[in-house]
Amino acid sequence: MTEAYITSLIRHFEDLRDGTHGGSASRKDKEAHFEKAVQLLAPVARQVLTEVNTSLLLDTGHLTETGLRRTADGGLNASWALSWPEQRAAGVQPIVLQAYFGGGFHHPHLRGTTVHDWPLNVFSEEDAAAQLSILRAIASSDLHNLVYSADYRIVPAVRAHPANRLAQGAKATL
Repeated sequence: MTEAYITSLIRHFEDLRDGTHGGSASRKDKEAHFEKAVQLLAPVARQVLTEVNTSLLLDTGHLTETGLRRTADGGLNASWALSWPEQRAAGVQPIVLQAYFGGGFHHPHLRGTTVHDWPLNVFSEEDAAAQLSILRAIASSDLHNLVYSADYRIVPAVRAHPANRLAQGAKATL
């Protein structure tokens, strides 16, 4: 079985080669694919941000989503954002998972606040579920990069008994 990230890249490169997305050539049909992709991807994006909120933000985060909307360049996007008190106090952006289809683009992409441009090729529930590891990587990378924009203290789990957490992790690996 081919890994999801390989499938995404192959589909993406074939889209570039063929000028299509999901077998469609017209912008209208490509946007219809994108709208369905956003619907399919929403529960996976919420799952990832809920995991981050529970494990790293100790349930202090607030999840918001935009739904599908038209952008200034005539494109479409939808986003799921996770903000929390320490991040807001530090003046850094929240963790964002975004599906976007730029006005001049041939096909849509995924991105984060600081991590940009991963191919978005979701046409079924299975495709959406296969994006779980990719969305986890985007969210994790965003948090990593946001820590460097502020510092580690924006992550509540690190401040809450760090010595105990490290000891528990060491015991789990023995």
